[in-house]
Order: sequence, then structure tokens, then C-alpha cells
Amino acid sequence: MGTAGVLLRRNALIVLMSVELQLAAGTLACWLFSALGDQKGHVFAFFVMALAAAEAAVGWPLCQRVSHTPDANLDDVNALKG
Repeated sequence: MGTAGVLLRRNALIVLMSVELQLAAGTLACWLFSALGDQKGHVFAFFVMALAAAEAAVGWPLCQRVSHTPDANLDDVNALKG
């Protein structure tokens, strides 16, 4: 569902939430692999959560900047060039 949201939607906030959904699914997969006996999955899950936090810290201000219009269309990102 996350990939479909990224590929099919043009709203910046929906795309950001779809990427977060993909990262959450990756974290869950890492935790499930670590339940099979290998503890490396916990380390990978920690790095995926750190990546998700960094993505949210960078993506949210960009979404706020793009969403000055009511539709927050990603085609308007070229307006950020200054």
C-alpha cells in the first residue's frame, strides 16, 4: 500500500505518509526475522527507525513549504528553487 501511495498520489502529505508506511513495514520485517533466533534484526530495525526519523525531520518541513496551496501538489516542488 505504501508503494501504491507513492506512485499514484500527488499530494505531498500522502506521499510522506506512504513512505513512513513502507519504513514501518521494513521495521516489522526486521523484528520478525530477529524472532527466528538471529538478533541482527533488532540492529537493522533500529537503523530503519533512525532513517524514518530523519526522513520525517526533513520531509515534514518540505511538506509544509509545498502545502502553501490547498492541493499540495508535488508538481509544484519546482517552485522551491528560489
